[in-house]
Order: sequence, then structure tokens, then C-alpha cells
Amino acid sequence: LSNKRKSVICDIDGVILHNNDLVPGADRFVHRLLEQGSKLLFLTNYPAQTQKDLQNRFRSAGIEVPEECFYTSAMGTADFLKRQDGKKAYVIGEGALTHELYKAGFTITDIDPDFVVVGETRNYNWTMMQLGAKFVDQGARFIATNPDTHGPMMHPACGALCAPIERMTGKKPFYVGKPSAWIIRAALNRMEAHSDDTIIIGDNLRTDILAGFQAGLETVLVLSGVSKVADIDRMPFRPNHIFDSVVDIDIV
Repeated sequence: LSNKRKSVICDIDGVILHNNDLVPGADRFVHRLLEQGSKLLFLTNYPAQTQKDLQNRFRSAGIEVPEECFYTSAMGTADFLKRQDGKKAYVIGEGALTHELYKAGFTITDIDPDFVVVGETRNYNWTMMQLGAKFVDQGARFIATNPDTHGPMMHPACGALCAPIERMTGKKPFYVGKPSAWIIRAALNRMEAHSDDTIIIGDNLRTDILAGFQAGLETVLVLSGVSKVADIDRMPFRPNHIFDSVVDIDIV
């Protein structure tokens, strides 16, 4: 590694927090990065919390982080759609996703939308599935915040909510979140950082590490979450570094 201070993109769940509990020592790691002036962005695929929600979640766990240090797949989806033609969206998701789309100038509607945007919601129902499939079938572009199929307790996540619409229409959504290289580039733009000087820290080989690999970042796998040592040999790519936890990371 060069001596140049690295910028850091870091996942949240399984890396810094388990549910709302601190991964032991993660607070010291985060505060060290902030004190030494490293560019730091927490990048999460979970689209149902705003920056303020995430800041409060960290605060409750004893970590004080500026609001602008958070970037979600909902924010990434709004940034992606701003670059496309069309300003009307049919949205299946919670308030945080709707909030980001409103901020980006979108009209949320079930009348002739340009996009069907799927995030995560516990209120998924037959009508959402039917309208989403109908609009996609009629030519609305199918966009989803993240490909995760389920959370830790088998809560259905975005990929699972997209599956019926996909089966009904034969069309796959564009997934904005990790492992898409798109969201990594969006995160780098947000930080004003460059891929050559940035590491990504995550607990999931299939999302965090694959995204970093595809975007040309140095990758750091921590074993405090989803992926275990045995999973590494099953992948066609390797993380650059492996640590038990963020508390052990000595390269930034």
C-alpha cells in the first residue's frame, strides 16, 4: 500500500453494527478515521432509512458521524434516475425512497409512470405486484434499489419483491445497489474520491467485495457478518485483505 491516505467506503450491517448493537471496537475504528481526516462514506444497500435515520442509529450505538457520511441505495436510485429521461415513477417502497425521489424532482404516481421503482416495504401486497407488472409490461423501465433477497431473520428484501414482477413480465430490473459498479462510482463522486485511492470494507463477498472488485477498488473483507473464510474459495475473485473485524484493520 502507498503511504497516501486512503478514502474509505464502508458497509454498515455486519461491519459496524449487528442490528442496532455495535460490533465490538467499531466505534474506535470509525472515530480514528474521522480524527485523521480520512474521506469516509457508509454505503448501505438498505433503502428504507434516510441519512438522518442512519445518523441516529449510529448515535444510539455510541458513534457520532456527520449526516453526509451516509449513502443508501435509495439515494443512489434517485441519482441514477436523475440521469434518465422521464420524471414519473410508480414506487413500491418506504418513505425514505419516496423522499429521495421527491427531492430529485420526481412525481410519484400510478398513472402512466416512466419507471417502476422497487425498494423494500413490509406492506407489499397484491395490488403493488399487479400494478408494477402491468406498468413494466407496458414499457415502464424497471429499477430496483438492491438485489438482496432477504435480511438476517429472513425478512423479504428488494430482490424478493421484484421476483413476482420479473416472473410475470419476463423483464429483469436494473439493480442500483451493490454489487453494481454504478453505485460505487456514485459513492466515489459523492466523496470526491478516486477508485485508485479508495478501499471498500464489507462483510459480504457477493455484494460489497464484488462491487469493489468490479469498480477497481482495493477490497477488505471482515468476517464479522455474512461471509466466512470457507466462502472465499467458492468465489472466482479474492478480497485484497481479510480481517476478523474492523477493529483489526491496520491499513488505513
